[in-house]
Amino acid sequence: MTDPAAEAFVRHYGSVYRFVRRHGTGREEAEDLTQEVFAAAVSALGEARVESPPPLRWLYTVAQRRLLDVARRRRFVPAAAAEEVPAPDAAYGSDVAEALARAVAELPDSQRRVVVAKLWEGRSLAEIAERLGTSEAACKMRFARGLAQLRDRLKEEGIEP
Repeated sequence: MTDPAAEAFVRHYGSVYRFVRRHGTGREEAEDLTQEVFAAAVSALGEARVESPPPLRWLYTVAQRRLLDVARRRRFVPAAAAEEVPAPDAAYGSDVAEALARAVAELPDSQRRVVVAKLWEGRSLAEIAERLGTSEAACKMRFARGLAQLRDRLKEEGIEP
């Protein structure tokens, strides 16, 4: 008797991986998400929620839910990172840190993700581009526009270097 999970893995791994990859994830993230999908399948088989190897349609549904989870985390991580601004320098005070956190939170999502990844996470533009599934030039433009918008917003609040 063959293992239904192993059978599903062999038969559907490539299809699920391509599905996840097409939805804007990088190679490594697509591999991780695909493994999560099959881990969920093994868990469902172990808990007897499904009796036969999971059909591809079910695996796509699980993959789609994992992709939605990733999208939600990406959308909220930058705002959380903006709230975790390091303790302000004594020369600037806490009002500057609060204004900066508000200004970062007000950036468009595409710019905020690049700015946070570059400044708070210390990632290179190449890493950010791969992570977001876009070009390095697009990330560079988003970063420049995001910084310009931050500068303008801080000037509006009377904060200048």
